Amino acid sequence: MSLEPDSLFDPVGPAATGPTARAAGQAKPGRRTAGPKAKAAPLAVSEPRANRILGRLAQEKLTPSPVVPAALDGEVGIGVVGERRRGRGAVSNAAGRFEPAARILFDDGWQSLEDLPPLHTQVTEERARTVITRNQSPDIAFDRSINAYRGCEHGCVYCFARPTHAYHGLSAGLDFETRLFVKPDAPELLARELSHPSYQPRVIAMGTNTDPYQPIEKRYEVTRRLLEVLSEFGHPVGIVTKSGLVARDIDILAPMAERGLVKVAISITTLDPHLARTMEPRAASPHVRLGTIRRLADAGIPTAVLAAPLIPALNDMEVERILDAAKAAGASEAGYVMLRLPLEIADLFREWLVTHFPDKARHVLGLIRQMHGGKDYDSTFGKRMRGDGPYAWTVGRRFEIAARRLGLAGRGLKLTTAHFRRPKPAGVQLDLFD
Repeated sequence: MSLEPDSLFDPVGPAATGPTARAAGQAKPGRRTAGPKAKAAPLAVSEPRANRILGRLAQEKLTPSPVVPAALDGEVGIGVVGERRRGRGAVSNAAGRFEPAARILFDDGWQSLEDLPPLHTQVTEERARTVITRNQSPDIAFDRSINAYRGCEHGCVYCFARPTHAYHGLSAGLDFETRLFVKPDAPELLARELSHPSYQPRVIAMGTNTDPYQPIEKRYEVTRRLLEVLSEFGHPVGIVTKSGLVARDIDILAPMAERGLVKVAISITTLDPHLARTMEPRAASPHVRLGTIRRLADAGIPTAVLAAPLIPALNDMEVERILDAAKAAGASEAGYVMLRLPLEIADLFREWLVTHFPDKARHVLGLIRQMHGGKDYDSTFGKRMRGDGPYAWTVGRRFEIAARRLGLAGRGLKLTTAHFRRPKPAGVQLDLFD
């Protein structure tokens, strides 16, 4: 999930392709692997032939071992088959890009891979030191964000946050959607950071890396408690989600909206329930997302629709329909983002595409490369979320025409920092003019 670069959360007032996981035991290219020293034994071959053999062995040591390819049939490779990944987005679980060895699924002849237990969601509590993340990217509209969770159970195969799981020694594939992390003390950390005398308020974005309303929020309620802190401080916040759970917090969001402190963007990738289930297996269905826009708008909360990501020849033909439906539900703004495939996501998306849409795979990938100068992805600021070339230009113009026709174009309501106040701790005397 990503934000539309320059429109949704503006305030008023004071991820190049990474290395592929190496096969187990593989040396890094160009580096000699040290082995145990042994005494040389007499050679029972002629000297010229001995030199040739030793030279060939030395060359083999310097040549990287081939990476074992993914085998989606479950025999040898990194693919996960059958009921084990039911309800999940990725179809494989390759080792993280920083790991020295690769996971290999191997059937030893007993045809027992399908007997492995299904993948269950595991949640680990994480104790962080800070909760506000800063960025200086020139093509997005916010400079700070909060992510209460790492990993996301929604399982969107295209999620550009997947590569961040490599920093935990985990896979960007199925690990990302089954091995989750939560920051239960995030609200307390946020209150401490906002209370610092040097803190200068600007809009905080939530949902920029993983969805703040993914299913485990029902249990932990970290996002709700974060909103309570932001409301108490009078701090503006912009939220991006594809979950209907955001409507649970209307009791907090509506009063914040009255003070110009909040916007919500609902991400709608497609109106086709089958495609949505295949691409975003544990996210809310399209009609639930439209209903959520209606509930938020009826409560007076400024709500945008984010058509993201748009995938060539897969869902980009739905741009006008998505905007029409969102406008009818009460959306007041719109944004879009083209598909992004940084680092491991390129391989994950290609595997998913070949598995679910084999007849379209070559065409879709060809159009993606057209938009990125022949590559799977171009990370250049200004191009990474829009693409380049005729196809990207055509999609962009279609979006602009539809948004203008429906009154969804433009910057819309801007959030304010005028209400920001640092609450006084208990027992501290108030200033004369507070």
